[in-house]
Amino acid sequence: MSSRALRVVIGGGIGSGKTTVARMMERLGATVILADEVGHRVLEPDGEAYQAVASAWPQVVVSGRIDRRALAAIVFADTEELRRLEAITHPAISERIRRLASGIDGDLVLETPVPDVATGEGWVRVYVDVAPEVRFRRTIARGGDPDDVRRRMASQLERGEWLRWAERVIVNGGSLDDLEAQVDDLFHSLRAGEPA
Repeated sequence: MSSRALRVVIGGGIGSGKTTVARMMERLGATVILADEVGHRVLEPDGEAYQAVASAWPQVVVSGRIDRRALAAIVFADTEELRRLEAITHPAISERIRRLASGIDGDLVLETPVPDVATGEGWVRVYVDVAPEVRFRRTIARGGDPDDVRRRMASQLERGEWLRWAERVIVNGGSLDDLEAQVDDLFHSLRAGEPA
């Protein structure tokens, strides 16, 4: 990795716009890794977490594949089941992210809904902050089931925890133009080495 290359991890809850922020940084030249996509890959039949998840929840295996909707219905309805799944998948996701990141020489952005799958030394932690009711509306507008969205939101970190984790904050309560201006300012300030 170049000594000047950025490593940025963008976190936030469902519907916060963290993927949009990551894609805006991609347009500025960064490579993007989406932790959710990595999470899907580790559940594929040849993925690192497949066997353990299939053994723990055999009822979600359909035609040799994990039915992620069926798995989500179980784990987002029961905190203990979610913790059990995370104990299996998060180490596999973290390891795959580390491998992917090690092969990227330029600026890199990791987008994640959970901070504990990420990173280590040298990463700048950015939280995308938005009111819960806005997150809920946005997620419903893109086709989310209201009960499922409520369960997922309840299982995620509270705003205060994200703020303690973050070194920088982007507030995503306005227009896309406003968001893009914040992202541009943040990205360029990080490239310039300005302190948090």
